[in-house]
Amino acid sequence: MKSYKSYKWEVLGLLWVAFFLNQADRQIFNVVLPLIKADLNLTDVEIGTIATIFNLVYAAMVPIAGYVGDIYSRKWIVTISVLFWSVATMFTGLASTVLLLIIMRSVATGGGEAFFGPANYTLLAQYHKKTRSLAMSIHQTSYYIGIILSGFIAGYIGEHYGWRNAFYVFGAIGVVHGIVMIFRLKDKKGKRVTADTHKKVKFQEGFKVLFRTPTALILTVGFSGLIFVLVGYLTWTPTYLFENFNMSLSRAGFHSMFYTHLFAFIGVILAGKYTDKLVTGNPAIRMLVPAIGLLFAAPFIVLMGYSSDLMWVYIGFAGFGFGRALFDANTYAILYDVIPEEYQSSASGVMLMIGFSVGSLSPIILGYLKPFIGLSTGISLLSIIWVLCGLLFLVGYKYYFNTDYNKIHSNQVKI
Repeated sequence: MKSYKSYKWEVLGLLWVAFFLNQADRQIFNVVLPLIKADLNLTDVEIGTIATIFNLVYAAMVPIAGYVGDIYSRKWIVTISVLFWSVATMFTGLASTVLLLIIMRSVATGGGEAFFGPANYTLLAQYHKKTRSLAMSIHQTSYYIGIILSGFIAGYIGEHYGWRNAFYVFGAIGVVHGIVMIFRLKDKKGKRVTADTHKKVKFQEGFKVLFRTPTALILTVGFSGLIFVLVGYLTWTPTYLFENFNMSLSRAGFHSMFYTHLFAFIGVILAGKYTDKLVTGNPAIRMLVPAIGLLFAAPFIVLMGYSSDLMWVYIGFAGFGFGRALFDANTYAILYDVIPEEYQSSASGVMLMIGFSVGSLSPIILGYLKPFIGLSTGISLLSIIWVLCGLLFLVGYKYYFNTDYNKIHSNQVKI
């Protein structure tokens, strides 16, 4: 194996591509949604229901995935997850009814992706200690690039070759990368809970440690608000541009994602680089940065929802993306700063479960409200959630983070 210093960056590269495909596979559905809707004669509520069930299945499975990630090989959990959801994505292209879309898209793809998150982030965190925020930030860029490219490519394939082929193409690429990971990805050697000692870690302990840590609980509430807004945005914004500004599907898919994720890319790199430096003197800075990001982004959500001029819509997208990146760069760094290492995957699973349970409601709520208040108003109202979450993070920064951080780093924590 390569030296630790060089291999940890190869691990980042392998997980970067896997996360790229993870987010691309999710976004395909949102981009070709108008084509699926027309082809299968679906209603807005049915479309919202498919997205909601996807997130509910993900939320139900992810705490189990987190617990498994604290016991068994994270390399194999991540790899099998990539292969499973990629095959499910290909089979989504065969769906001809709402029921089949729910089975292939919502259940199979959502369930497969659930096992990726906790093991993926924890494995990356194991390899990166002093470079954790930077590594997490670089890793997060795959999310942005995956959504931008998939938005354009899936839209182009959908318009020229049919929406089913978009699922076939991205699913096949995922299978190839999964095979590469079988041979190149390695588990981090060192102290961790393994199959030989799994009796020391119980499933419920991931819940206990998170709910007994105020910082982690605040992070989970804020993460839930983040996901609620993001899932609503990702699901309905391509349709918003397609319907309100008469864009082609490929243009709507591209423009709805490009400005947001370009500026998120810039923001997450800056946040990752400078947060790692700032926390040396004050670890609680990790809690302050997301608060600033959410409060900064909130007005831009209103701008992108209510503007009738596309230039201002794009400015709204850009500000929204830059602000949310400050949260993205610190999410798992905060969690792993206040949770003992042996429970990090389990706690990640619990946080993801709660976040996506809440976030799953967004597509169906916006789908239900769409005929009454329109997507413009519905999207704008999402800003309220981020304002409240930003204020909550300020409370965590002022009163809780340093206490929880000191408990972990002085080995005072008890389950």
